[in-house]
Parts: sequence; C-alpha cells; structure tokens
Amino acid sequence: MTDGTRDDGGESGSGKPPPDEAALSARLGSLDQRLSKIRDDRQFKTDQSETGSGNAQSRASAMAVGLRLSSELVAGVVVGTILGWGLDRLLSTSPWGLIVFMLLGFVAGVINVMRSAGIAPKP
Repeated sequence: MTDGTRDDGGESGSGKPPPDEAALSARLGSLDQRLSKIRDDRQFKTDQSETGSGNAQSRASAMAVGLRLSSELVAGVVVGTILGWGLDRLLSTSPWGLIVFMLLGFVAGVINVMRSAGIAPKP
C-alpha cells in the first residue's frame, strides 16, 4: 500500500475507477462548481457595495460618527456640571445645583445624540 499500488479487489487492471470513487469525484466536482459560484457572487456583491476607497473609508466615517456622538454626550454633561457648580458658588446651594444641572446636562446630551443619530426629529 505504501508503494503507490491500490488494492481494488481485482479491478486495478481495468483502468476505470471503482463506482464509489467515480461518485465521489462527481460530487466533489459539483461541490467545487457550487463553491466557486458562491465565491464569485460574494466577490461581486462586495465589489458593488464598496465605493470610493472602500472599506477603510467607511470604517473611518463610522469612527467619526461615533466620536461626534460621544463628544456631544460628554459635552452636555460637562456643560451642565459647570453651570451647576457655578450656580452653587453664586447662591451657596451646594450640592443641589450641581446635581440638578448635571442631570439636565445628561438629558440634553442624550437628546443631542438622538437628534444627531436621526432617531429624534430636529426642531
């Protein structure tokens, strides 16, 4: 068996592969054709979906949108906190102004994020 000969039960001299091997070869050929068709379809779809410089540009654009949305949320909280702290300093109402305006800043930040993302209607 290790010298390259096969033990086919006496059919090795006929030159034809056994029926099981022929069926397997046919199935393998059919599978190969289907896989190549699927690969071609996927390649065609990805070629159509990519525009401009492709996937790197869409990733950069998505990252820019994410950074913009997160900065709007953080900015709302920071502005609310600063206003509350200033109000507490002027009116000596510590810590209530800080707490109330921090919460208002958070709500304003969430509303801004929703507007930017297109979930909430713009005024």
